[in-house]
Amino acid sequence: MIARMNKPQETSLLSFPCRFPVKVMGNNNDHFLRDIVAIARSHFAELEEADISSTASRTAKYLSVSVTVTIESREELDNLYRAFNAHPDVRMVL
Repeated sequence: MIARMNKPQETSLLSFPCRFPVKVMGNNNDHFLRDIVAIARSHFAELEEADISSTASRTAKYLSVSVTVTIESREELDNLYRAFNAHPDVRMVL
């Protein structure tokens, strides 16, 4: 008799589609906000200005950019996280 190994099923607390906020923190420079918005729009063309907000750190050394997107799948979200993390000025993506 051959024992069958079941693949563990992926469980997700998200149900798709859903609105999902992503916070990107990085160096506060002349192009950081523009670059983050461009990355987000390359994945979500329907992104509107109301879906984007930013806040500088107390010392203004860092900028936190929040982008709320409508995701259709976990893969879509993972691709967005990878794109943000590939930017050289990004320090953290939540």
